[in-house]
Amino acid sequence: MRIRIVDAFTDRPFAGNPAGVVLFDSAFPEDDRLQQIAAEVNLSETAFAHPLPAGSQDADWALRWFTPAAEVDMCGHATLATAHVLHTTGLASGTVRFAARCGLLSATTHDDGSITMDFPTSPLTPVTIPDGVAAALGATPLSTHDTSEHIGDLVVELADEKTVRALEPDIRALARHSRRGVIATAPAEDPARGYDYVSRCFFPNVGIDEDPVTGSAHTALAPFWSARLGEQELTGLQASARTGLVRTTLLGDRTLLTGSAVTVIDGELLA
Repeated sequence: MRIRIVDAFTDRPFAGNPAGVVLFDSAFPEDDRLQQIAAEVNLSETAFAHPLPAGSQDADWALRWFTPAAEVDMCGHATLATAHVLHTTGLASGTVRFAARCGLLSATTHDDGSITMDFPTSPLTPVTIPDGVAAALGATPLSTHDTSEHIGDLVVELADEKTVRALEPDIRALARHSRRGVIATAPAEDPARGYDYVSRCFFPNVGIDEDPVTGSAHTALAPFWSARLGEQELTGLQASARTGLVRTTLLGDRTLLTGSAVTVIDGELLA
């Protein structure tokens, strides 16, 4: 079967977040097989998709995502990568609808090659700062919020961009504080640089110490920062080593995530 590696939320190779993309002609193979492939690819996510029967009313493709260790409910960058592959190979154009564990998603490709995805907004619940989070992060939180069940993260607000960039967390200790992981975030030091807030994402409970760029996290970051900055349209910089930009538009219970993608490897899985 053919497998592609796509760098998502970037317009250049070797930046953003790499995702594996595998397209099947029909139904998915056994779950164990999908998990083995994702473990072999060993990226933060591998997306698997197959076309739905002609005439399906709600969606065009079925879509699933696996980390090297587990299946997840929602993934932004691997959805972006999948839509990019479908568009660049001529298998789809315009808007593609996906049926996924978190519900119906869509991805619309624009003339410049960028892609806008329609995802459910993650509701945020303020919580008392959990004991041990400050020590695990190595920084003092200003506030903490739980996210929806489809994400399962703890959003931790920090004082400033420098603090986020300087984090050297105790990854194992962070694993005790959420189902998937921790999103650390702060306002941009200088919005004139082209982004409004920064984040870093640590997901030890699904086998990812630090994710380079996380689309799903921005379904929580969009309402978080829109409430503070008073803007529906924002740009987030994920300040990982690879970095990546996610443009967000908050539309109530839906969030639009926009970014670009680049295919860097196109090969064949022989096993």
